[in-house]
Amino acid sequence: MLHEAADKYPAYGFSKLYKILRRWGHVFNHKRVHRVYCLLNLNKRRRGKKRLPNREPVSLKVPLVINQCWSVDFMSDALFESHRFRTFNVVDDFNRQVLAIEVDLNLPSARVVRVLERTAAWRGYPDKLRMDNGPEFISTTVADWAEEHDIELEFIQPGKPTQNSFVERFNRTYRDEILNMYVFKTLSEVREITDEWITEYNEERPHDSLEDLTPIEYLNKYKSPDNSNWM
Repeated sequence: MLHEAADKYPAYGFSKLYKILRRWGHVFNHKRVHRVYCLLNLNKRRRGKKRLPNREPVSLKVPLVINQCWSVDFMSDALFESHRFRTFNVVDDFNRQVLAIEVDLNLPSARVVRVLERTAAWRGYPDKLRMDNGPEFISTTVADWAEEHDIELEFIQPGKPTQNSFVERFNRTYRDEILNMYVFKTLSEVREITDEWITEYNEERPHDSLEDLTPIEYLNKYKSPDNSNWM
């Protein structure tokens, strides 16, 4: 079963795989599973990075319900033939649910607004958007859209990504489990694999910060009567 879990979730380390086995109904001893994990050489070598100390940590308040605050950010990567592409990621801070990942060679502010509008059509509009100071975000296009729907725009300080740590933590997971895991030849491949992974992330992947529940399970456990229809 451990091999099956590792094959299905190749980017997961021991802690996540053990939680997956528990979710599948197996009650194996933690130490026994770890011994087998090591004997099968499933333990991963982690890349070491020098990190500067966070001299001004900023604590983020976790929203009490959905749509109080969405965190958004861009990422970039390259196809096999070296063409660069970007992703626009949208996460609800309440239950860390991925609401959208838009993939294309270029994602201008008008495209950002279309993605947000499309997401709001099924999720509802957020009270606030948290973002960095990228040119797409500080544009009048995004500002006008936010004003039209009474949405507060909260910009983090330049050079302070920890002030947007919910989406930054998500970005790291997305890079480890998708962008660094596959060699993509086309944008269609990126979109297809990303869409499949979003379902896994929201409905199958346990989160340490969510009591080892998935985002959807956490939403269903703590949803209020006002948001009972949103997934």
